[in-house]
Amino acid sequence: MKRIGVISDTHIPKSAPDIPESVYKELRGVDLILHAGDLVEISVFEKLKKIAPTRAVCGNMDMHEVQAAFPQKDIIDVGGFKIGLIHGYGPPGKIVETVSKEFSGVDAIVFGHSHSPLSIRIKNKLFFNPGSPTDKIFAPYNSIGILEVGKEVKGTIIRLTG
Repeated sequence: MKRIGVISDTHIPKSAPDIPESVYKELRGVDLILHAGDLVEISVFEKLKKIAPTRAVCGNMDMHEVQAAFPQKDIIDVGGFKIGLIHGYGPPGKIVETVSKEFSGVDAIVFGHSHSPLSIRIKNKLFFNPGSPTDKIFAPYNSIGILEVGKEVKGTIIRLTG
């Protein structure tokens, strides 16, 4: 079983001066970290990769340095499953429909953009948004996520406290 930490929309330093300490605690021991964009500053990636190997895509609010360093979308192979990674774009209410058009042949799509946590399976494909650990503008709480990859890909939203 592989455990993947999933984070998005950190918006450092606008929404918070740094990644919250609770995120570090929740990500301890994961095999991989996926960041679904809007890191804003490259230092966020540098800090996450000290915890575990990290893959990231850029988002619409990222600085030029981040946009130059990361693709807009990626496909990660884990345990025989393909996970699409994208930030997302357009109206938050249509984000699942939007990101579903960006990938074919994947078992899961990890995305951000809306800041709203979501874990839903549609036609045997997992759509997973970890929410934001720093910004609650469109959500009742801050969150990240964990994907467990074994016989299938399962997603759990982790509500952050403190």
